[in-house]
Amino acid sequence: MTTEDLKAFEDKIYAFVGREVCPPTPAKDAVNGAMIRQWAEVIGDTNPAYTDDTWAATSSRGQTIAPPAMMYVWGQEGFAVTTGRAPDAQSELVNLFNEHGYSGVLGTNVKQEYFKETSPGDTVVMAMTIDNISERKTTGRGPGYFFETLATFTNQHGEKIGTQRFKVLKFIPQEQPAAAASEETLQVPTRIASPRGHDNKWWWEACDAGKVLIQRCKNCQTLRHPPRPMCGECQSMEWDSIESTLEGEILSHTQIHHPKIPGYQYPLICAVIKLAEGTNFMANVVGCEPSDVHIGMKVKGVVEQVDEKTMLPQFYPA
Repeated sequence: MTTEDLKAFEDKIYAFVGREVCPPTPAKDAVNGAMIRQWAEVIGDTNPAYTDDTWAATSSRGQTIAPPAMMYVWGQEGFAVTTGRAPDAQSELVNLFNEHGYSGVLGTNVKQEYFKETSPGDTVVMAMTIDNISERKTTGRGPGYFFETLATFTNQHGEKIGTQRFKVLKFIPQEQPAAAASEETLQVPTRIASPRGHDNKWWWEACDAGKVLIQRCKNCQTLRHPPRPMCGECQSMEWDSIESTLEGEILSHTQIHHPKIPGYQYPLICAVIKLAEGTNFMANVVGCEPSDVHIGMKVKGVVEQVDEKTMLPQFYPA
């Protein structure tokens, strides 16, 4: 876009500043307790001023009030909006942005101010204008413009309830990286790598070599898993390890259905297994149907290559 083209485009969009999006329009429904209750339940707001008639009757107001943040709710379109809405200044502005390549959209922030409370029976009236449009900005999403609408809310007596400013970024989406040229360049997903640190690196290195070790306190001989620096029984920091036979019994189990994570084989059964040595161990159960897995089931573990990067113990029916 040349400098002249950009100026012509900006002249068009800046002409929208101050235009009316909608004239003062009463909400289709008066403020009512049912919608207040549902809103409060969803938000988790337990303020008795909103929903407890008995409590509110003894308050300074003498009645319940609507949460101030609901003021925009009363005038929102219902399900009918899914079939389309009448054109207005805001939709015209959005279409103008789209026609010039600013097809990306991102709602960035909402700011509300409150001046007067509403109660069941009140009617909320909303008017909206396009308040301002920024200069062209370079953002992480791409070059674009911020525009802000200003909604003003009054009650049936013309008294100002509050205002809401809603800022939107319209931007030119950045080009995405080109797709891989062929399937040969695609990498097969692997399991999420387990973190290896100072306290457990030795355990994973043994697993890479096909062994499962159990940490043992040198002082009191207590076994522990997962690996950690100090014995929970005697607080000794001295330890060695023994190799597990990987024979055990299922204490509890679950089947992971969703989400399906790339790199994992499904059905995916995870179990807590009581090893013959006495420690509990969490691992996958394989080699059987999920319906066959049960508490008390005897299993035998094998350290196997589960993908090109990972060796893990998996347990089969004994």
